[in-house]
Amino acid sequence: MTDKTKNDDFSLFSAEFSGIKKLKQDTIKLPPKNNKKKQVIQKTIIASFESEHFSDGFEPHLAEEGPVRYIRQDAQKYLIKQLRRGDFAPEIILDLHGLTQEEAKRELGALIACCKKEGLYCCSVMHGVGKYVLKKQVPLWLAQHPDILAFHQAPLEFGGHGALLVLVELEDWQMKREYEK
Repeated sequence: MTDKTKNDDFSLFSAEFSGIKKLKQDTIKLPPKNNKKKQVIQKTIIASFESEHFSDGFEPHLAEEGPVRYIRQDAQKYLIKQLRRGDFAPEIILDLHGLTQEEAKRELGALIACCKKEGLYCCSVMHGVGKYVLKKQVPLWLAQHPDILAFHQAPLEFGGHGALLVLVELEDWQMKREYEK
């Protein structure tokens, strides 16, 4: 383009928009709500509720030899065998890599609450191996929770030594169990 065509284009553009006025802003700006305190209180209540079942001082009796496993006393004994073989596929997976113990506790409680709410029977908790901190603590926390039926070290296709397959008790499972009696 030459300078003459640029000037012609600019003059045409300014001629088209010569009578335009700037619009006034007519939206109302509301002051921000001061809900930060309320949100912080709600988050701490939820976090404490979800992780209230987990204690660092209590150590349930778990099998010392072989893979990590646990089954609740009133659960059917063949569940452990099914978990070991990988008969249950996890419907949801929680990855705890890189979390602190407190964050992991909160996430674990939230996972169990989510499973109960959504009706998910089997989940996988990936704690990793690392320095064995979460690998040691996660089974202890899970064994304390009243809604956990059983857990077993995951088969290789679901995480192997760095994961657990967990069965969560659901209300319909309870009714099914009473019906079978």
